[in-house]
Amino acid sequence: MADLSNYRKSYDKGELHENNTPDNPLGLFSEWFLNAEQSGTVDEANAMTVTAVSTDGYPRARVVLLKGYSNEGFIFYTNYNSEKGKAIQINNKVCLSFFWPALQQQIIIKGNAIKISEDRSETYFNSRPAGSRYGAIISPQSQVIPSREYLEEKLIEVETIKNPVRPQHWGGYIVKPREIEFWQGRANRLHDRIRYTLQKSDTWLKERLAP
Repeated sequence: MADLSNYRKSYDKGELHENNTPDNPLGLFSEWFLNAEQSGTVDEANAMTVTAVSTDGYPRARVVLLKGYSNEGFIFYTNYNSEKGKAIQINNKVCLSFFWPALQQQIIIKGNAIKISEDRSETYFNSRPAGSRYGAIISPQSQVIPSREYLEEKLIEVETIKNPVRPQHWGGYIVKPREIEFWQGRANRLHDRIRYTLQKSDTWLKERLAP
């Protein structure tokens, strides 16, 4: 067994206090996200882990890219026939998480994933590079395929299409948050954790959690 017990890291990059956080968590999310984006220390600030309960009953996590956010929620795109798409169709309660190690920050979002409008998915699909559009068309995401060559041959077949059309099984989800937690690493493992929970009044309850 590999012994990792001596792995150690000091956390001293920042602090998080209730009195300097907004009442709405989207304000703090935007502040942290823009800081991560502009810090020069994060390769893809919009990379996030999506966790859903798979059809076999096990939770499954994978990294996708955030493509938009607002008070309405957080948007990502995928193949609706993929494993995550099938999982969300059965149980749309998901978790999103961002981890930016260089900043010693983490954000965890629990919410409900809902398909966005076809028009919105269409607009985004048409904005993508041609290669990405071809990939969405030919890939039977999450299904077993015979070889890498199978995909490459399919790609050659569709590359002759000048204006590839969005497949009906490909589009976006918006995750409407119910709970958002902000984690800031601190010394002695006494990390700062501030959790926002959406109330029936559509206001947010802000609480500090023990590390």
